Amino acid sequence: MQVFHHIQTLRDALAKERRAGKRIGFVPTMGNLHEAHLALVERAQQSCEVTVASIFVNPLQFGLNEDWDKYPRTLAEDTRKLEGIGCDYLFCPDETEIYPNGMAEQTRVVVPTMTDVLCGASRPGHFEGVTTVVTKLFNIVQPDEAVFGVKDFQQLAVIRRMVEDLCIPVQIIAGDIVREADGLALSSRNGYIGDDERPSVSQLYQSLLWISQQIEQGRRDFIALEDEAREQIRQAGFKPDYITISNSRTLEPAAHDDREITVLGAMYTRAARLIDNVSLVLDRPQG
Repeated sequence: MQVFHHIQTLRDALAKERRAGKRIGFVPTMGNLHEAHLALVERAQQSCEVTVASIFVNPLQFGLNEDWDKYPRTLAEDTRKLEGIGCDYLFCPDETEIYPNGMAEQTRVVVPTMTDVLCGASRPGHFEGVTTVVTKLFNIVQPDEAVFGVKDFQQLAVIRRMVEDLCIPVQIIAGDIVREADGLALSSRNGYIGDDERPSVSQLYQSLLWISQQIEQGRRDFIALEDEAREQIRQAGFKPDYITISNSRTLEPAAHDDREITVLGAMYTRAARLIDNVSLVLDRPQG
């Protein structure tokens, strides 16, 4: 695996691959890699001759009271993991390489829809930071396809909209959620979960799954279902951030006749904020 810290040298290397007619797949990350990240790279390898991963803890997407300075940085171990699965290129720039004029002067990319609800309501400015850095990374790598995890469902939806709106020539691929045996979705922030919390922290997933089962059985009182799920989370000892039953394509509150529905949720442990989602496609009503 070749490792690059600078934009131009990475571009030069990838230009040779592109001239050779090779399809390039890209997986952007913030490092502290676990099995779910590696699964995204392996997904890119299924349809691309060349795979590129990036590691950049993007300060632009962290709020004032968030954990940018504490976010785990494990570059040596991450590099070994990527080499172990045959990733071809790793791009790990520093902040001045990505924001040479400083963050205050950085041109921003704003997706005006889907970004002020769900995680966007709890983390103002977060998605502006995500869309800005992902646009820059797309321009640097110029991949044929990019793989993003379904766990961050809102992020996936926002990036798809951004790519559509800006006519960016990259295919966005969704990578499946990787879970622990009890259902907890793998996340870099799982390391913040206390040992005493761990046995019950899968409650978020269990509550989202319960809602999806209730909907499949015919319930359409979505507000009541959301309220009941929030109470389940409180009873398990955690603080719910949001539980929302949404149209999978628009992220707007689901209508009774929507067929593609995603149940999204976020909750707080003592030191972590966890997110998850469950999607379902309903049969068309008989008539």
